[in-house]
Amino acid sequence: MPLDITRLIEAVDRKVETRDHQGRPARVARLARSYPTTQDDLWDAITNPERIPRWFMPVSGDLRPGGHYQLEGNAGGEITACEPPRHLALTWVMGDQESWVTVDLSEAPDGGTQLLLEHVAHVPDDFWDQYGPGAVGVGWDHALLGLDQLFATDASVSPESALEWMVSDEGKAFARASSDAWGRASIAAGTPLDAAERAAEETRAFYTGEPVSPPER
Repeated sequence: MPLDITRLIEAVDRKVETRDHQGRPARVARLARSYPTTQDDLWDAITNPERIPRWFMPVSGDLRPGGHYQLEGNAGGEITACEPPRHLALTWVMGDQESWVTVDLSEAPDGGTQLLLEHVAHVPDDFWDQYGPGAVGVGWDHALLGLDQLFATDASVSPESALEWMVSDEGKAFARASSDAWGRASIAAGTPLDAAERAAEETRAFYTGEPVSPPER
């Protein structure tokens, strides 16, 4: 069935912040949304190595505090905290770039479970100016979409089918909607309108593989 992209985008609350991390200014992309399941079940979905590949990507390593993990073809790092069923923290290492991810679960007002994810990074100014928060935010929106589909359909998604979907018309429409949503979050955080919209367009082009569209006059 076609995805309700508007519903999926609006289900996520996005915020952009700047805070001190390890003595340096850092950028923070923050996502929150609820899922219609128990806290224990959501915790299992995000920490069980047998369930993670069903909505995200294959993972290997020593999945316990102090252990190291590796996502297939993507980031790796150290698990710095694991407090079932509510708090997970880890480093996120891509190449020579290290950032930090935390996930917190709590009871949602509607009776489901809220997931709050923060990605904290020391981002070079030129990279931030070009892409803004969507550089990591769109990727996390795809992850939250995977969780949504896991609980909605109980179906598994292979990495191959996920990549195929991302270059489909529907996948590109989702990337565009996500990029625009992060542009709005950036504006709410104080980024000038033109700069936020330009960064959102650069991010959309990166995720879809299509050229950057010229600004409208």
